[in-house]
Amino acid sequence: MDAPMRSLLFTPGHRETMVARVIDAKPGAAPDVALLDLEDSVPAAEKENARRAIASALARPRNGALRYVRTGRALSDDAEADLAAAVRPGLDGILAPKVERPEELALLDETLAEREAEAGLARGSLHVIAAIESAAALIDAPRIARAPRVIGLMFGSEDFAADLGLPTRREGEAAELLYARSAIVVAAVAARVLAFDGIWADFKDEAGLRADALRGRRLGFAGKQCIHPGQIAVVNEIFSPSPDEAAHARRVVEAYDAALAKGLGAVALDGEMLDPPIVERARRVLRMTRS
Repeated sequence: MDAPMRSLLFTPGHRETMVARVIDAKPGAAPDVALLDLEDSVPAAEKENARRAIASALARPRNGALRYVRTGRALSDDAEADLAAAVRPGLDGILAPKVERPEELALLDETLAEREAEAGLARGSLHVIAAIESAAALIDAPRIARAPRVIGLMFGSEDFAADLGLPTRREGEAAELLYARSAIVVAAVAARVLAFDGIWADFKDEAGLRADALRGRRLGFAGKQCIHPGQIAVVNEIFSPSPDEAAHARRVVEAYDAALAKGLGAVALDGEMLDPPIVERARRVLRMTRS
């Protein structure tokens, strides 16, 4: 994906005003990814209203945000109806919840291909983010990350914590989730897809959000889920290179390229040897800066 995917904002599909607000938000206020929800945040009695609202919203002009819909779990009673409503022009992809086996995504791929044809979309044009929300899913995350259409793994931290029987309140730096977060990043990177970190539930706690997002970025996540528009700016800031990072990366790349042009085998900058992995990380920072 060329567009940045730093902030991914959940919006309940049956809350039409909220859906319209995220779809119509100005580029500076919009998330990178609008996650229109047909799953957990929508009461059963409101599912049909949510499908109609999302189908209508996808027809509205774009504001720069990517548009993904979280459907019911693959093979569930709701999934087929959700996909029928969601797959249409204006949609960029599907967030598949509670994935536990790559076979589920193979079936989703087939269904999406059928729906793309019906909607006049190119086959394979819709991408999939797979949510890892259980211990079983974490064990199979490397295979899930390589399933058809998958461009990212998302850490469903709350469901994962429930699966493990963890306490409701997070303590300290949520060290109990460190292994799972790291494993998801490693599985994603090995498959050359993105990894998206879990939510920060207290949307009024900006300091907590900032600290948690920074930990996520340091672990290798590309972005973070948001549950309130007020979280977007902090998440985008944390998951973007700072001016100092960009300036240092530029110096690294310029020094390395200049040394290569002179035929030098060893390159140093400020007393630090620049080997290819360091330079590649610097080039990645510059690519993020230009996004």
